[in-house]
Amino acid sequence: MIQIVLLGTGNPLPDPNRAGPATLVRAGSATLLIDCGRGVLQRAAAVGVGAAALTAVLVTHLHSDHITDLNDVITTQWIMSFAPATLRVVGPPRTSDVVTGILASLAPDVAYRIAHHDDLTWEPDVEVSEHTDGVVLDTGDVRVLVAPTDHRPVHPTNAYRIEHDGQSVVLAGDTVPCESLDRLCAGADALVHTVIRDDLIRNVPLQRLRDVCDYHSSVADAARTAARAGVTTLVLTHYVPALAPGDHDQWRALAAEHFDGRIEVGDDLHTITI
Repeated sequence: MIQIVLLGTGNPLPDPNRAGPATLVRAGSATLLIDCGRGVLQRAAAVGVGAAALTAVLVTHLHSDHITDLNDVITTQWIMSFAPATLRVVGPPRTSDVVTGILASLAPDVAYRIAHHDDLTWEPDVEVSEHTDGVVLDTGDVRVLVAPTDHRPVHPTNAYRIEHDGQSVVLAGDTVPCESLDRLCAGADALVHTVIRDDLIRNVPLQRLRDVCDYHSSVADAARTAARAGVTTLVLTHYVPALAPGDHDQWRALAAEHFDGRIEVGDDLHTITI
């Protein structure tokens, strides 16, 4: 069994009802956090998961809305681990640069806390590995693979495939349809895909918003990717524009025009079990 929790389904615009993009996957011995949008630890707390319980953080790409709260994950994992513990972060090239910058920004806080707490004698320990292809994690019962996607000019960007006990789920991140994502998705039980409504956004009289159509998949794109790969369940998330109350069926119907499998459209904390 693999459990998928949509911790945050929002987009870069602050939303009182939606945290930033983040997904939790529980599979066997692993608890994996994919991306760290704003509010991620509050949402994780709602399903009983703390930062110290994470097996790894998988970063799809380095756009700010996907890593806004990586600093919070690093700090909280450090404080809530009562013995030295390493936080594993996997991401595309330049992830190490980002983490180095975060740790530099946290240096005053780290010094204050070590000075105040006699039982806190170590600094945050973050192990970063940068990959765009291959196996990035193997716990014995859970295997994580990565493949490159196409979110240019953001480059490189990653999608992840998590496998456990004969089942698999792919987290696509932000991307347009591409052959490498098709390969990673082949035969997966579920595909979690960020989506936009290009039919709505292209009519917005603001070029900066219309630009997002250039490098994101529409609902139809995501559905066609799932259909090509023979995926069983398509999970939509990171809705642009924000998913309004009562619009779930409309987004689901757009996907159903191109994909005849199970389609999940949900708010923050929506949970799917495969």
